[in-house]
Amino acid sequence: MMGQTPEQMIEGQRQDWNRVAGGWEKWDRFFDEQMAFLNHRLVADARLRAGMRVLDLGSGTGYPALLGAQTVGSSGSVIGLDLAEQMLAVARRKATALGLANVTFRTGDVTAFPFEANSFDAVTSRFCLMFLPEIPRAAAEIARVLRPGSWVAAAVWSAPEKNPSIGLSMEAIKKVVELPPPDPTAPGIFRLANPGDLAGMLQQAGLVDVTDQEFLAEWSYASADEYYTSLLEIAAPIQNLMAKLSADQIQEVRRLITQAATPYQRGDKITFPIAVRMIAARKTL
Repeated sequence: MMGQTPEQMIEGQRQDWNRVAGGWEKWDRFFDEQMAFLNHRLVADARLRAGMRVLDLGSGTGYPALLGAQTVGSSGSVIGLDLAEQMLAVARRKATALGLANVTFRTGDVTAFPFEANSFDAVTSRFCLMFLPEIPRAAAEIARVLRPGSWVAAAVWSAPEKNPSIGLSMEAIKKVVELPPPDPTAPGIFRLANPGDLAGMLQQAGLVDVTDQEFLAEWSYASADEYYTSLLEIAAPIQNLMAKLSADQIQEVRRLITQAATPYQRGDKITFPIAVRMIAARKTL
């Protein structure tokens, strides 16, 4: 990633997310069951209600845009924006199945919105902003398109040590093959993990009443093998690294990952703690 322009980074991410779209659709019910509370929290923090026009950033397979569309009702509307057309194709199928005619999904760059100023009553975003090469630019765009008095609500991952289900795989791969140290300023899962990171950028963009809370929860897998399989099918960075390994190295990584997951056994499931930063802010009147 070093030496890449923001445009090159975005194009690489587009290709990655399109490639894993099938995996996300396969695991959709699992994530809907395990993580639905985040969608409800975002809808609440953005103060969604009937009749609102909402922009959802990084919608992927429809989170939380679909819940947002149900919340604002037929008198409101939601536009979901994402880089990956294949991910949005999944979201559209889900919207059709739910009978939602008030949500539209569009491909686009989350750092440059094709919308007029003061054109949305709320902005939501779940696990998107930390992947952007130019986060302050996205914060400025959010402030621009929000109507005065309206709210943005975003979820980003908190510290890696509080999210072992994300870090286990990388630690296992590092035991098998040498990896360069991560650049803490580069786009990535934990780019906005520190308290105040995203909140400060939203304040710099002119937003007020900013809140930044670490939200603790957990999610469960049926087994360590299910956890390993899900990683391979939805985690583009893991796929990229595993593609460079030999068959023997892959087997060793699998052994290490399932072994590391075993201590999280609780009853008949593997249950991991998770920590998410929930940030909300309002545009001044």
